[in-house]
Amino acid sequence: MITEKISIDGMACNHCTSSVSAALSALNGIGDVSVSLEEKSASVVYDENTLTHQAIVDVINDLGFTVVE
Repeated sequence: MITEKISIDGMACNHCTSSVSAALSALNGIGDVSVSLEEKSASVVYDENTLTHQAIVDVINDLGFTVVE
């Protein structure tokens, strides 16, 4: 398992953070997700043998937010 902090642009409210958290938590290979509106980021613990960084980015982007690399 690895931990990544991913910066996310476009989150404006608690509903936004809930949407990101729910979508990421539903992915196979996710161990833990913590999304912060104040920091505009998500801390994600995941199994790198099951899930890729790009798959996580794609889910966030599909929700209408932008991952800041």
